[in-house]
Amino acid sequence: MKITVIVPTYRRTKDLTRCLESLQKQSRPADEVVVVVRDTDVETWQFLEAIAPSPLPLRTTTVRVPGVVAAMNAGLDIAQGDIIAFTDDDAAPHSNWLAQIEPHFLADEQIAGVGGKDWVYHGDRLEDGICPIVGQVHWFGRVIGNHHIGIGQAREVDVLKGVNMSFRRSAVYGLRFDQRMLGTGAQVHFEIAFCLALRRAGWKLIYDPQVGVNHYPAQRFDEDQRQSFNPVAVTNAVHNETLALLEHLSPTQQLTFFLWATLVGTRDAMGFVQFLRFLRRDRALAGQKLLAAWHGRWHGWRTWQSSNKTLSLWRF
Repeated sequence: MKITVIVPTYRRTKDLTRCLESLQKQSRPADEVVVVVRDTDVETWQFLEAIAPSPLPLRTTTVRVPGVVAAMNAGLDIAQGDIIAFTDDDAAPHSNWLAQIEPHFLADEQIAGVGGKDWVYHGDRLEDGICPIVGQVHWFGRVIGNHHIGIGQAREVDVLKGVNMSFRRSAVYGLRFDQRMLGTGAQVHFEIAFCLALRRAGWKLIYDPQVGVNHYPAQRFDEDQRQSFNPVAVTNAVHNETLALLEHLSPTQQLTFFLWATLVGTRDAMGFVQFLRFLRRDRALAGQKLLAAWHGRWHGWRTWQSSNKTLSLWRF
């Protein structure tokens, strides 16, 4: 099988250097590496011109729309591999990354996607923790990630993580990352919609902790600054998650999901119970987080409703 690796990048030439160097060290070499670059990213274009010719089978493509969704789709449009693997420019795949991915696809034709663990580094400090539950969507809509601390054997999951995921070309033929995702950069939770679409079609997704990348979360050049609160970033992330789940859940599950999300929620997408939990510590900030999350839920529902109306009119 031929393997294409797609790396979206934006203004992170030092990180991109580390990523490309790790791809050069793969024990199972990539047959094609596609770097997707924004048209306005002069720094990265100059860097790529300076390293040409590359020892990698390197191709580049231009994207003119902000956000990771457009970049991922641009990569998909030109990828030629039977397996299409994605990683981030601030990640460094382990030397056996592709060698660990390929056997899963060879072993079972019903496997559409394979992902694994991202070892998250904050400077020299490795984020620790272990969890056997990874990449699951509960029946009422709660999404559990934990890809960075997953342990155990390879197993089926509902969702993979964007920094470390790969797909069978024939399974994703005609499928694209959802352009309704909000955000001007990271577009958090974009992978949920893509993965759940494959699950609805009956495909298997596999999480294998042995499929590893080192992840060095780098600066983002949008509203989502990772560790600092931004109401727009929270609203966008919750909108994206909500939209993906509404596409996936049954009507009864959708109702249950909204009740749970509004009344309970999670630490990152608060409901009223989570608001009370963090009120003493965060004070006014807890209220801002709650309102941003509720706004995101409402906005996600409106986007989903609007899309369904448009689709109904088109079918009519």
